[in-house]
Amino acid sequence: MNTISLVGAAIMRTVTTVAELAGRESGLVKRNRKLSGDKLAQILVFGWLNHAQATLEQLSQTALALGVQVSPQAIDQRFSPPAAAFLERVLQAAVREVVWAAAPAVAVLQRFAAVLVQDSSLVVLPQELKEVWPGCGGRGTQGQSALKLQVRLDLKGGGLEGPVLTPGRWHDQKGAGELPPVPQGALQLRDLGYFNLTDFAEMTQQGTYFISRLKAGTKVFGEDGVELEIPARLANLSPQFDLPVEVGGQRRLKVRLIGSKVPPEVAAQRRRKLKEWARKKMRQPSKKQLSLCDWTLLITNIPTSLASVEDALVLARARWQVELLFKLWKQQGQIDEWRSKNPWRILCEVYAKLVAMIIQHWVLLVGCWRNPDRSLTKGAQTVRSYAIMLATSLVGLVQLEVVLEHIAHCLAAGCCMNRRKRQPSTYQLLLALEPNP
Repeated sequence: MNTISLVGAAIMRTVTTVAELAGRESGLVKRNRKLSGDKLAQILVFGWLNHAQATLEQLSQTALALGVQVSPQAIDQRFSPPAAAFLERVLQAAVREVVWAAAPAVAVLQRFAAVLVQDSSLVVLPQELKEVWPGCGGRGTQGQSALKLQVRLDLKGGGLEGPVLTPGRWHDQKGAGELPPVPQGALQLRDLGYFNLTDFAEMTQQGTYFISRLKAGTKVFGEDGVELEIPARLANLSPQFDLPVEVGGQRRLKVRLIGSKVPPEVAAQRRRKLKEWARKKMRQPSKKQLSLCDWTLLITNIPTSLASVEDALVLARARWQVELLFKLWKQQGQIDEWRSKNPWRILCEVYAKLVAMIIQHWVLLVGCWRNPDRSLTKGAQTVRSYAIMLATSLVGLVQLEVVLEHIAHCLAAGCCMNRRKRQPSTYQLLLALEPNP
C-alpha cells in the first residue's frame, strides 16, 4: 500500500470501527442512538481540527456535515467521565497506528535505521482532575493536575510514536519507558531530562546510537584513566574537538566527547538563560556552569566512520524538531486551551484535539514529508482548511483517498520553508553535510 492508502486506512479505523466499539466498551453508548460513538468522535476531532476554538454551535454544524442533526446542548451533555474514557480509548488506538512516508533525500539520515527525536510536553489541567492525572503540585504552571505527553518522531520516515500520556508528576526517564523499543541501528536524540548513563550503556549493547549533551557534573576520564577537569581542560583544546573518553563513576562507558566553542553572543545568551533559571529556582549558578556556556559539549557512541564531528553537531541540533512539533500542536492545535470550565469537557477536548493532531500529522506525511524543506506550520494550515472535507468523506460524499490526494498535491506545491543565508535552518545544515563522514 502507498502512503495515501495507509493514511486513509488509519483514519477510517480510528474514527469509525475503533470509535464505535470504544463508545460501547466505555459505557458512553448503551443503546442505538443517532449520536453513536463513531459520529461523536468524528464531530469532535474534525470540528476542533477545523477550528481549535470551535464553539458548541460550530460543532453542531460539523455534525450536520456528517449527516447528524444534533443541538449544541446535546453535544454539551455528552461531556462526562464516560465520554472522557471513550475518547482516551480512541486516542490510544490512534497512537498505535504508526504510519511512515518516503524518507527525504538527506544523506546523513540514510546512515541510520531511524533518526528518533524524543521529548515530553506538559498540559496543565483543572484541579478537579487531579485524581485522573496527578500533577506536581506547587504554585507554578505544574499544578495539582497535569498530564505529560511523551512523543518520539522519526526524522527519516516521519513515523510518530505517541503521544503517550503519563501523569504530570512522572519524570521523563520513567515516561520514556512507555514508548516502544528502538530498532537496531537507530539514532536517538533526547535532551538532558533523559540523561542516564545506564540507558546509554543499554543502547550501546542493543546496537542503537545516541547523541546527548554532556550533563554538568558527569565524571569524564581520558584514555589514561585520569579524570579530566571540565571546563579547565577545555582551555587547552581547539575550538572544535573529538576525544575518546569514558564517562561515569564506578561503571564507565566509552564514548566520544565532541566539543565546539560557540560565538560570544551565544554564550552570553546561555548565561542569561542560566541565571534566569537559577533565579526561579532560588539558586546561584556556579562558576563552572557559567564557564561551560562557552561550549557545546556532546557525548555519543556513534563511531567516527559513521558520523564526523560536524555531522554529530548538526544532528544534535535536529532534536529541536520535536520541540517545533509541540509548538505547532499548542499554538495552532491549541491542545492546552479551551473555552469551558467543565473539567470533563476540558479533558474530552484535550483527548479529541490530540487525535486531531495525530491525523494532521498523518496527512502531512502524504504531501510534504519527503521534501527536506517542508514547513509543517504551513502544511498544518492547509490540512485544517480541508478538515470538514475529510470528515464528509467518511459518510461517502467523496472518496477519502481522493481528498487525501488533493491535499497532498496542495501540500507539495506550497508548504516549503524559505532558505536563510545568515542563519541557515536545520534542513539546510543537514543537506550541506558531506555524503560520507
